[in-house]
Amino acid sequence: MTPRVAVIADIVGSRDLVDRAGAQRSIVATAHQVHADHPVTTSPMTATVGDEFQAVYPDLAAALTSLLLVQLRLPDGVHLRFGLGVGDVDPIDDTITDGPGWWAARAAIDEAHRLQDRAVPRARTRIAAAEGEDAVMLERIAYANAYVLARDELVASMSDRSRRLTYGRCLGRTQRELADAEGITQPAVSQALASAGSAALVAGFADLVKDLP
Repeated sequence: MTPRVAVIADIVGSRDLVDRAGAQRSIVATAHQVHADHPVTTSPMTATVGDEFQAVYPDLAAALTSLLLVQLRLPDGVHLRFGLGVGDVDPIDDTITDGPGWWAARAAIDEAHRLQDRAVPRARTRIAAAEGEDAVMLERIAYANAYVLARDELVASMSDRSRRLTYGRCLGRTQRELADAEGITQPAVSQALASAGSAALVAGFADLVKDLP
């Protein structure tokens, strides 16, 4: 078995979507675009059954950076909830994996559901460790869970444009490049980023990228 980060995602409020199939297609397209822009795993997040998606990442930094980009890239009205499980992932064959990482991911997404329903409606991401992970990893996960609570709140409060601009800044695109793509001025980009609190997300993304192999 190889220690990895297994991810289970589901669509928030999927039963209330007018065009559920369209939302699922947009999520798949988003996952492929993020994989093209930030290829930190062997394949993009894929659809499984119903409104659920799955992915496996080599480590926590890879998972957290990629999933932030997914959140930022999703179209208005489409939201995902994520459970991240840190633990062994065992390949069964070329397409199927199993192991404690997946069990931890299921526990994490269940906790995300409970947290969202109970007290933090904008919570979207939780991380859990498989049994047997060491104290260093448990401490890192505790800090990461605090981080994702703050980041989920910021992303949820952003407009579609602010998310697009933040996505671009995470990938190192200049404000001038983003302004040209949006058909607006560079000062307008700067103002939009500042009012949305994007600097915190971009700085957090950059810190995580330093941990990537």
